[in-house]
Amino acid sequence: MKRETAVESERDQISQNIEAVLDFYTREEQKISRSQRILERISGFVGQPVFLGFILLFVALWMLANAGLRQFGMAEFDPAPFFWLQGIVGLGALLTATVVLTKQNRLAKLEEQRAHLDLKVTLLTEQKAAKLIDLLEELRRDLPNVKNRHDPEAAVLQQSMNPDLVLAALDERAEPDAHLAPAAAKEDATADV
Repeated sequence: MKRETAVESERDQISQNIEAVLDFYTREEQKISRSQRILERISGFVGQPVFLGFILLFVALWMLANAGLRQFGMAEFDPAPFFWLQGIVGLGALLTATVVLTKQNRLAKLEEQRAHLDLKVTLLTEQKAAKLIDLLEELRRDLPNVKNRHDPEAAVLQQSMNPDLVLAALDERAEPDAHLAPAAAKEDATADV
């Protein structure tokens, strides 16, 4: 009976976690404006191999139409080197880059939110692990048949990590790397000379 209750409890937790993740994605999807949705549909189309084929077909037809007009003695609408075609392709590239960057910016914000949530969960997990170690150490001290001894490693792990100290330590490690990067670049430049 206890086994069934534990399995049901685990299923409930899994279901709650799945629901929380789905709710998060639903909320984020609802935040997207109509114009953003249109841009993302365009981005979805632009990212397909069919779009590359469409561009190549368009360029080939443009050039063939000009060559065909020249063969029939008619005036070409865009003689070689195809300045109008270059302008259209350049404008298409600019618009494509803008659409892709717009989608990437939204996805980067979403990823930042996920990373922040991941950090919160990691810190909470660390706090829970520290509490469990504390409880185990207390239980070990209270049990009469277990020899009481001092475990310095357990004593250290009982303390929850201070996130500010961890971030400060990471910043300190990043600073020497930042100072080394310009020096390494100078060494590379002098080695090339």
